Amino acid sequence: MSYNILSQDLLEAHQELYSHCPLEGLDWSNRYPLLQQEILKWLPDIMCLQEVQENHYKEELHPFLAEIGYKCVYKRRTGTKTDGCATCYRGDRFSEVSATSLEYFRPESELLDRDNVGIALLLQPVLPSGSSEGPIKAPSCICVANTHLLFNPRRGDVKLAQLAIMLAEIHALVKASKSRGQRCNAILCGDFNAVPRMPLYQLITSGQLHYHGLPAWMVSRTLYRVV
Repeated sequence: MSYNILSQDLLEAHQELYSHCPLEGLDWSNRYPLLQQEILKWLPDIMCLQEVQENHYKEELHPFLAEIGYKCVYKRRTGTKTDGCATCYRGDRFSEVSATSLEYFRPESELLDRDNVGIALLLQPVLPSGSSEGPIKAPSCICVANTHLLFNPRRGDVKLAQLAIMLAEIHALVKASKSRGQRCNAILCGDFNAVPRMPLYQLITSGQLHYHGLPAWMVSRTLYRVV
């Protein structure tokens, strides 16, 4: 399961984006119980959430998830931002091999000047042994990556740079696992602020990006023509 659950702080800072929504539908006190219901309905083995407000995570979401058997890793955005990403997994299904928090803000780079973040977990499935010795660990592992790329539709170049950092981390984790003799598959989840069939999406799905002569804003957007 992967959801952007909409940070209340961001919602209130940009209310013009939600003028079409009824006010009661925007209030966290109404939205949070619905989110709980959704999680309890599906009980996913792995859950990736974006725009998770830090105080909501610490005071409400994490205690709730821990009570129903989830282990979580949270990474708040850098700077003054109050939201971030959370990756959660069922403790009876996986054991955590490693957890990497990624910060895309790099002061030495003019392109990487935004506060977006990501999380890359290396998980090992736990299989029941059927004996008194308890569960045994599977010989393979899973790399679960979760991120929220920049929103600005005009800055596809920034999104591409952020995605490159995440893809490089996934590659490193998978390669390290293979060097240890473990098969490792990767799952990439998140809010990429991109539309299908555009270059950023194609890079994720095909591993190729044709960037020659490509304007930055077209990396993640569709060109709409008004007639």
